[in-house]
Formats: sequence, C-alpha cells, structure tokens
Amino acid sequence: MARESGGLFAGFRALGRYSGPVPHALRYHGRHRQFYVTAAAGRSVHTYNVNKLGIVAVSNALLQDITCLAADRMLVFASYDNVLHAFARNKEVVHTYEGHKAKIHLLLPFGDHVISVDTTNVLIVWDIQSEEEYLQMDFDKAIFAVSAILHPSTYLNKILLGSEQGSLQLWNIKSNKLLYSFAGWGLGVTTLQQAPAVDVVAVGLVSGRIIVHNIKFDETLMKFQQDWGPITAISFRTDGHQVMAAGSTIGHIALWDLEEKKLISQMRNAHSTAIAGMSFVPGEPLLITNGADNAIRVWIFDGPGGTGRILRSRMGHSAPPTKIRYHGQNGEQILSAGQDGTLQSFSTVHERFNKSLGRGSINKKKSKRKGLQHDTMALPPITAFASEVARQNDWDGIVACHQGYITCTTWNYQKTSMGTHKLRPEAFSKNKPLDIYATAVDITSCGNFAVIGMSTGQVDVYNMQSGIHRGCYGKERAHEGAIRGVAVDGLNQLTITAGREGLIKFWKFKTKDLVHSTDLSSSPSGILLHRDSGILGIAFDDFGISVLDIETRKIVRRFSGHHGRINDMTFSPDGRWLITSSMDCTIKTWDLPSGCLIDCFLLDSAAVSITMSPTGDFLASSHVDELGIYLWSNRSLYSLVSLRPLPADYKPSMVMLPGTCPVQDVDAAGAEETCGEMIEYDSPEQLGEQLVTLSLLPESRWKNLLNLDIIKKKNKPREPPKVPKSAPFFIPTVPGLIPRYAAPEQENDTQSKVVNLGVLAQKSDFYIHLEEALSTNEYTTPLNLLKDMGPSNIEIELRGLAPEGGGSMEVMLSFLRMIGMMLNKKYNFELAQAYLALFLKLHLKILSSEPRLLEEISRLSTQLEETWIHLQTLFNQSLCVLKYMKSALL
Repeated sequence: MARESGGLFAGFRALGRYSGPVPHALRYHGRHRQFYVTAAAGRSVHTYNVNKLGIVAVSNALLQDITCLAADRMLVFASYDNVLHAFARNKEVVHTYEGHKAKIHLLLPFGDHVISVDTTNVLIVWDIQSEEEYLQMDFDKAIFAVSAILHPSTYLNKILLGSEQGSLQLWNIKSNKLLYSFAGWGLGVTTLQQAPAVDVVAVGLVSGRIIVHNIKFDETLMKFQQDWGPITAISFRTDGHQVMAAGSTIGHIALWDLEEKKLISQMRNAHSTAIAGMSFVPGEPLLITNGADNAIRVWIFDGPGGTGRILRSRMGHSAPPTKIRYHGQNGEQILSAGQDGTLQSFSTVHERFNKSLGRGSINKKKSKRKGLQHDTMALPPITAFASEVARQNDWDGIVACHQGYITCTTWNYQKTSMGTHKLRPEAFSKNKPLDIYATAVDITSCGNFAVIGMSTGQVDVYNMQSGIHRGCYGKERAHEGAIRGVAVDGLNQLTITAGREGLIKFWKFKTKDLVHSTDLSSSPSGILLHRDSGILGIAFDDFGISVLDIETRKIVRRFSGHHGRINDMTFSPDGRWLITSSMDCTIKTWDLPSGCLIDCFLLDSAAVSITMSPTGDFLASSHVDELGIYLWSNRSLYSLVSLRPLPADYKPSMVMLPGTCPVQDVDAAGAEETCGEMIEYDSPEQLGEQLVTLSLLPESRWKNLLNLDIIKKKNKPREPPKVPKSAPFFIPTVPGLIPRYAAPEQENDTQSKVVNLGVLAQKSDFYIHLEEALSTNEYTTPLNLLKDMGPSNIEIELRGLAPEGGGSMEVMLSFLRMIGMMLNKKYNFELAQAYLALFLKLHLKILSSEPRLLEEISRLSTQLEETWIHLQTLFNQSLCVLKYMKSALL
C-alpha cells in the first residue's frame, strides 16, 4: 500500500545550482534600468541581476533538463527534447510550442516570432501569441546541417544560417527565399555573432579559427586562430574599445584587438569546462560568462594590459557532492565536499554567505604556478570529513581524508582555505604506499584532537593546533581489518572504532586502553554517533542497521528494509529519529523509541549523503549525478503529521527533487486528508473498563463549584445597572450556555394580582429525569443535562433537590445513585468528584439526619477510597519510573 499524500519531509529548495552547459541570455529591463542574466540550471531558469549577481527570479520547473535557451524583451524561451516553452515574468509558462519531431538545439527570438531548429534540420518559425507554425523549412543534413543561427542587424526579415559543412546561407523569412549562399571556409561553423559594425559578422569554426566577415560584400575582413579547439562563444566590447572575446572548449578566453589585429591577452581557466555562453554588457567593461562547471562569473576590464579580473561570481560544485554535513549549531551553513576536489560552504539563509575553501593541494605554491589544467599537486576528492566550531577562531577546525590517499588534511573555515597541517603516521612520513589510505575521521567536541582511521586497521590521534601525533590505539593496530568508522563521545572519555572484521571496540580516549569489544553479526559499512544521547548508529554491508547504546554497550534496536548499500545516516537533534539513505533510492526515517519505520520516500536519484539540521528544521541531501544540495523541510514542526508506524507492505511514492526557489507546502489539503482520522477522532465516554476516564468539559464548568459564593461576592456590582435613555434594539434571549431566543410575551390588558402557586412549584427537566431514574435506573439523561449547565445553574439544581427547596428525599437518593453509577463505570471522574463535593456542602445537615441517605453516602465513600488508592498506586509507580529515567545511567 502507498501513502496518499503528505509525509514527514517536503521538498523546500535546492542550494548550489547556478548554471549549466546551456549559453545564458542577457536582457535589459527598461523600467528598472539594469541588465539581467538568464541562465538554465537543470529544469529551471534562473534570472540574476548583473549589479550584484543575485537571484531575482526562479522559473517553475519543466519536466526535463533545459537544453536550449533564448530571450527577448518580454519572454524567456526554453526547450527540452522537442518541446519549446515561453516563460513570462521569469516565472510561469505562458506558451508551449509542439511540432518538432527531434531535439531542439537552436533558438532565435525574431520580433513577433521565434525560430527553432532541431537535430533533423527542420527549422520552424512560430507565431509567439497564437503558438501556430508560420513557416517550416527542411534542409538536407548531408548538404547543409544547420549549426548556428543569427539575425543580422538592420536586415529586415532575414536570418543567417551556418552549417556543419562550413557554408552560410542568408534567408528571407517573410518570402521564404534564399537570398545568398556563402561558400565558407571548408570547416564547420560553431557560432555566429553580430559585430558592432553593420554588415559585419564574426564566424567561429570548429578548428579554432575566427573569421570577421562582411556579409554585404562577401569579404573577409580579418582572421584569428586559437589553438584550444572549437570556438564556443564570441562577444564584442561596445564601450569604446575595439576588442573581441572568444571562448574555447577547455575554458580559456582569448581577447583580440580588432584595430591592430592581434592578441591582447589570454584569460586561462576562466571556467574548468567549456565556455558555454559569453556576452559583454553593452556600454560597460563587463564580460559575463557561464559554463557547465556550475559557475557564472562577471569579469571587469579596468586594469592595464586589457586582462579581465573577476568582479563577482556565483559558483557551486562542478562535480556531484560526495559528503555534506551541517557546520555549527545554528543550522545556517552546510559543508560540502565534491568529486571536483573542492570543499565548499553553502548558506541556507542567502547565497552571499557562501564560501569556497578551495581544492586540496600537496603544495599550494606549485599548484598556483601550474594552473588548474596541469596541476599535479592536486589532492584526490574528499571522501569523509569532520568539523567543529569550538576552536575554529584559533586554529583549523576541519579535518578531511581523501580518496585513496594516506594523508589527511586540515581546513580553516574562518580563512576559507586549506589548513597548515598534513596528518599522516610517522612511519609513512617519507614514503607514500599506494595501498594504504585514510578511511574515517572524527574531531573531538572541544576541537583539540583529530582521530583518523586507516585501511590497515590503525587508528591515530593528532593535535589540531600543532599537528603532532599524540598516539594510537592498540599495540600495532586497533583492528584486523580496515577501519570503517571512528567516533569520540562528547566528554572525550571514549573512542569508538569499527572494523571491517565485524568488531566495535571501545577505548579510553586518554590512556588508549581497550575497554570493551562488541562482536557484530556482519561487517559494518559505517557508524554515526549522536553525542548528546550516547546512541551509536551502525550500518552493515548486508543493508541492515543497528543502534547501540554506548553506556550499556549493547544493541538496543535493529532495523531492516533497505535493498541497497546504505550510503549515509543522520540523527535528529533530539536523537529520536535515525534517518538513512540507500542506493535503492529511498530515504527512511526510523523512530528509535518505538523501533518502527515512520517515514519513507522514493527519489529518482539515490542520495549519496544526508545531514539533519541541528535545529531540526531541514534535512539536506546530495544525490548521484546532481550538482546541488537539496533541502527538505520537517513538516512535523508546522503541520499535523502522522508518526504512526508504516505497514510492512508500504510502497513509497516517487518524490521530485525541489528547485532553487523555496517551495511552500501547498499540499495542505492533502495533509488534512492524511491526518483527517486524527482530526475527526471522537473520544468515547469510556476508554476502557479498567481505566479512569475524565470528561471533555473545560475546567471552568466544574472546578469552581465550591467557590461560587466567593466568586459572586467578588463580582457583585457596586451600583445597580442604569438603563440607558434610548436602549438599542436587541432580541431577548434566554439565559444559559447555549443562546436561545425568548418567546414573545403576550400582552394582556388586565393583569391579575393573584399569585399562581403552580408556577412556583414547577419542576425542572433534571428533577423530572432523576425521579424517573428511581424506577428505570437509567442516569445517562440527567447526567447529560447536568453537563450542559453552567456552574450557577448546577448550584440552583442541586439546591432544589432538598425538601426545603421543593425536592424530596427520594430525589436526593437518586442523585447519590447517579454519582455511584459514575464511579462504578469510572468515567466523568472529575465531574463526579465536583458534583458530590457541592452536594455535600449544600445538604450536609439533611444527610446526617436521614438513615437512607447516610447508608448511600457510606457506600459511595468506600467506592471513592478504592478508586483513589488504585489511582495513587499507578501515579506513584509512574513518578518513580520517571525519576529513575532522569537520574539513572542507562
């Protein structure tokens, strides 16, 4: 079975997604008087302002990743596969164009039309508003495979097409005529760009050659050659400098002087991947570039030599993250290590607080000289790291181990750089064995020591301030097999290590002595310690999970249900939930007190790493082949979520990864339906025959019955109420808890002065039903009548039971039997106590002089005493257990 809607976690937003392999589009907003950059990031379109490079809008997500992007003054056009969409206000899709049979790879807004070209060489001109085809043109792929498209300035209704064969064609769209064919240069055209001069077009070729050509006279004005592969993008400066920039597939940018026809400078490693898009801001010395390395950068040309420098940038991981962890206790920063070798910090508050700690390097000075492409000093990607904020202002607070590398590195969060120490065993200080490497790390809560586990089974301790080796566990090594996890408790008393041979060992942190060893049923793949509660989570190679209490050193919980390798685990801040992610593409939440699975959801991409916020508001995850970090909001903090155990045959539903824009939990109606059973639950009168059940009435209806005389004295008005001269019209109502309108009084011309004694002796409904109950022994109706009354009415009714108030001894006996019935059935317990207390207060003299009533009172006293002794015993037992739980060490 599957859950209908709603779960414990809801997709909130994505962090660290900025750009993709699709070229960006530059737009000018006339009313705002500033430029905006539109870039495709996955299935959404991001809009940045050039001034601060901050995200100002995120579009709704499409069904697939965007493969082509273009923009005009009003709309943004994006396509995936063979479908073209138009976004309005950078947000919602307003037009959809369907008609292509193959993937669209070229787009060009053209006035009231938009032109799209697919991979089968079909060109379609769409009417933007009507979404209808205006014109369709088919080209022979063997003769003219369209690879670039451009609308030359001042050329009305004309487009210029470039081909993979190298030739160019100028077409009139309105008349559907080929105006001119350019022979080309025998090499495929990759890009076309309009020059600031009319009739002049720059043509980029696959060989790296750039041709500046006059299409009016079919003359080549100048040629440039780059040795970095095909030209991917071209742009011209328009701020008074005759400069052309050209991008390459390896991330370099060349700047060419068009007046002197020579190379000015090179901007090497502008991106770590191919330059996808490049455009100069009109009239300003600013160049905007983006690439598939998940980065978008603004370069400014304000220095000597004509070389640009980075003015501002937004960048994430260029390869998927492998490990993420929250940094600090405020839940605002997430440390992330990626396959690109970098360690970065992403802020959950705002992107301006993001930090990049850079790439790991054996020798940073040599790495800077060699550059990114030829850096032989670069360290492998980080596989595991641990961080602590306690002493991060004084020295390094992060320690990391690298893939297949024996040396562990330290990192400084405050300086946003790699630290000063390289931690490795002294025996390997000179030689570097290939088959020995660090597998697990942890840092103490005080921030002074780092514990590192090796593939040989050795576990070492290092000082974080000095980097000095402070000892190791065991005589030669701590475990026979490779270390799968290390952890240190919150008070630096115990060090816990897990080995591949299936042992969990407990060591004294200071003396390095072995305290205890626990044999596991299978080989562990990783461990995670919740320091506050002393609970250790253990993941096994057979996809099982166990929870161990480090005080008793016993397994307290066992979980099974994953069908793939368990990638990561995280605890909720209070230690009640253990959340696990697996290669079966599920994320499961286990409730430790009940030992049950309470939530599970399925994703289309397996979560490689997960971490829970220290404040409990978000769960963060990173996934296979995904560059971003995805936040999931904890719905139990702001809505009613069922935490009941899931059935054994539960089938999780597929959940989509959230986008960059924060998502509100719009499925409120579905959540209400999910929890409708709890909202509409109607508590019965009696939960169980052996249980004492209270009523659902508020305290104000029964708690102050004995103090009504005091309350009336306090509330007694000092002055009599004054009738206003012109009182407003009100419909008269009958006094009571339930408002009811009074019946209209009949006006009589003559009023009788004789008092009707029958009116004074009128019996109430409660009195009548009590009389009937003497014979029927049914007290439910009079009890319900009494429960509907307010405190004052209850007192009046009980006063009227005595003979002096118009009642009788039989009715008083009937009332006591009603109380006895309530005590026998053990429901409305507090009402029975309150009603009996008020009855005794009002009629104590009569009760003491009437034998029948005294006999009933003695029977009630015995019942009350037995019930209270039973309750008191249960209360004392519960209080004793609670006190023991608080004080004892379990």
